[in-house]
Amino acid sequence: MIGIIGAMDAEVELLTQQMTDIREEKVGFARFYVGQLFGKECVVGRCGVGKVHAAICAQSMILKYAPSLIVNIGVAGALVDELKIGDIVVAGAAVQHDMDTTPVGDPMGLISGINIVYIPTDEKVTEGLMKAAKKLDYQPLMKNVATGDQFVANLEKKYALAEQFGAGCCDMEGGAIAQVCYEMQVPFGEYRGISDETHDTGREYLLNMQDAAQNSARLICEFVKDWEM
Repeated sequence: MIGIIGAMDAEVELLTQQMTDIREEKVGFARFYVGQLFGKECVVGRCGVGKVHAAICAQSMILKYAPSLIVNIGVAGALVDELKIGDIVVAGAAVQHDMDTTPVGDPMGLISGINIVYIPTDEKVTEGLMKAAKKLDYQPLMKNVATGDQFVANLEKKYALAEQFGAGCCDMEGGAIAQVCYEMQVPFGEYRGISDETHDTGREYLLNMQDAAQNSARLICEFVKDWEM
């Protein structure tokens, strides 16, 4: 079974519209859609916004449905000037930029317990996502994706996150899902459609989120079609 998680309805509705033999289930706030997508068994989760919602959804999906992999999809804000609205970033690694235990000597972003900053994505899943993006002529950029419980709209902070973590974009869920998958030993992949550029302040996100989410959904559809279990 392929697991797919998006934060908002707009990020998953194109998938659920194309699923067959579909049933809907809820676990807490998370909503799961289970069925066939292009002839393959899939579970699509709508987790809600933020790291806690994302982690609950990922853990529930793993325990309830036992997917063989999980891909986190959706939209994000650009941290580098080369990324424009609708572009795709495929994550080489996920990082939680708001994890801060530096006063006790840790590097910024270190996740206590697993003691790493950069959570790697699965090589095979990432290769599949890059291949699917290129088939759609998206010209994907592979960079790290930075996650935190904040909507980053300050240009100085965007550039700082890009420099510190080698990140191309920032979101509010991916790093949490990556951590759950890492600890539960489930292969993980992530990509983001860009909804707002570096110089945008938030209003642009509201205008472009729907289109960026549609771009994102098309990519996962292409990925599922070609994925060999």
